[in-house]
This record gives sequence, structure tokens and C-alpha cells, in this order.
Amino acid sequence: MSAARERPRAAALLTIEGRMSLDEFARGAGIHPDLARRFVALGLVEASRDAAGNLWFRPAQLATVARVRRLRAGLSLNYAAIGLVIDLLDRIDELEAALRALGAGAATGRRGRAPGTRHGPTGRSDERWI
Repeated sequence: MSAARERPRAAALLTIEGRMSLDEFARGAGIHPDLARRFVALGLVEASRDAAGNLWFRPAQLATVARVRRLRAGLSLNYAAIGLVIDLLDRIDELEAALRALGAGAATGRRGRAPGTRHGPTGRSDERWI
């Protein structure tokens, strides 16, 4: 089979598997492949490696790169600081979701405590919750 015929088949496999090569990912994110490698090394972006050592990305990671680029441009942070900011923003999202779940529970008459906490709503550790 010629290389021209093989290329569309390989592209279809990538779509089916839900992975993007380093070059496809960098092109989709609007960054240089070396910067994509750096993001992986810093833990800002998740990627997997195949047996040959090539990086493969999930398309959802494009949103992560966009977030990193917005934080870099908007706050003039270095990439190490951006990692910390992203971790904190993710934790805030988790806590807000837990609060919403507690609010929904209160609306239905259920009582409990937020995930990751040791105390009930009044703050007393000796309270028992049903």
C-alpha cells in the first residue's frame, strides 16, 4: 500500500482511539511541539507514551493547554506557578460541587457533612449524622 493510502487509515485509527500525536496536538493547541513536551514534563498536561516513546494526547487536553495559555497571558505567571494555580482552581471546583450536593441534600431533608471533612454542619466532632 502506498503512503498516501496509509495516511487516512492512520488518521481514522487516531480518531477511533481518541488519541492525538504530538504534532497533531501541538497544531491543534497552537503551540510548538517542544512546548507541548515541556507541559508534559511539568505535569501541566497529561500524555501517554507508546512502546516507541512517542507522546499521545487525549483531545480533551487541548482545553488544558488553552487554560494554561490564558493564565500565562492574563497573570504573567511562570509555568510552575500555573501548575499550582490549576491545582487550586480544580480544588475549588470540587469544593463548590460538594457544597451544591449538600445544598441539594438540605432541600430534601438529608443531613451530612462535606466530603473530606471530619465535622458536621455545626463544627462539633462528636455529632452523629444519619
